[in-house]
Amino acid sequence: MTGLAETAPSGAQTDAAPARTMRALTLVGDRKIELLDIGAPPAPSSGEVQIGIKAIGLNHIDVWGWRGMAFAKRKLPLIVGVEAAGEIAAVGPGVTALKPGDRVVAYGALTCGACKACRQGRDNLCENVGSIMGFHVDGFARDLVNMPARLVVQIPAGVSFRDAACAPVAFGTVQHMLFDNAKLEPGETILVQAGGSGIGTTAIKMAKAIGATVITTVGDDAKAAKAKALGADHVINYRTERFESIVRKLTAKKGVDVAFEHVGPDTFNGSLLCLKRVGRLVTCGSTSGQSITMNLFQLYLQQYRIFGSFGCSLRNIRDSLAKMASGLTPVIDTEVPLAEFERGLERLESRQVFGKIIVMF
Repeated sequence: MTGLAETAPSGAQTDAAPARTMRALTLVGDRKIELLDIGAPPAPSSGEVQIGIKAIGLNHIDVWGWRGMAFAKRKLPLIVGVEAAGEIAAVGPGVTALKPGDRVVAYGALTCGACKACRQGRDNLCENVGSIMGFHVDGFARDLVNMPARLVVQIPAGVSFRDAACAPVAFGTVQHMLFDNAKLEPGETILVQAGGSGIGTTAIKMAKAIGATVITTVGDDAKAAKAKALGADHVINYRTERFESIVRKLTAKKGVDVAFEHVGPDTFNGSLLCLKRVGRLVTCGSTSGQSITMNLFQLYLQQYRIFGSFGCSLRNIRDSLAKMASGLTPVIDTEVPLAEFERGLERLESRQVFGKIIVMF
């Protein structure tokens, strides 16, 4: 493991007014991130805003990019960070809905804003999406970033930068999974896999907030106690018990209405076994691998509904921030300073987390 190195800007400045520089966490090789001084962005162009970043949330996509994933079409060096909150530093010509000092989060997928999906508010289905910031192109882990104003959402009063930094990915993803796709309803029973993760803890809280019964899995007894404290009705330590058997017992062999998946091959087929007839499985991730073998007879006989869910819409982010403002706040595992970004990634990779890891500027 290579630690963070702080590097001075290249080229000495001899003018009376030296060029502005800023800090940027930059991936320069697999598992190697450096804190560099780079040139600050120019004034925002027409339709743009300039955001001073205050906090970023870490996600598994950050870990994948740090490891070096073969499917990531990108060029190094690359500024990292896919999820952030900050404050408007400047606005470009034509921007009237935002002003300097406004607190905001930014949408990290560079959507076109013009295709049918974008016009319908289904931003995560953009037909001409450019890239994911922090994974394919430079991301948010820098002091200043220019963004299209249409991809920026204001933070409600009373919501901290730390909490708001969880809205674009963690909260927005769960909002989209549970309510746009799985259409979870009050009184239903849901199985939340990996309930100690950032999206797992969020799913527990969002499901309980509407009156669902929550069964969740965790990897150790300490996490089990924390999940119970969040409101989970039943917690299963998957390392010591077969979650499929326990879920069937808890539901009198009927199964759950919804399975919330993001682990992948390690749990996917087990989650299917936990569903009742015509149950719904929604998945947004595959942290344990990419491929499974599925029993098609079971699929059509039980008439399961399986939803793939990627990202979220700007509407989902607004709804998530509104929930935070009403008191449904994210679970924070750890806060780390900017210079210890890699420590946050290592902790996330270790799977010892309970909630979100936040990097503060």
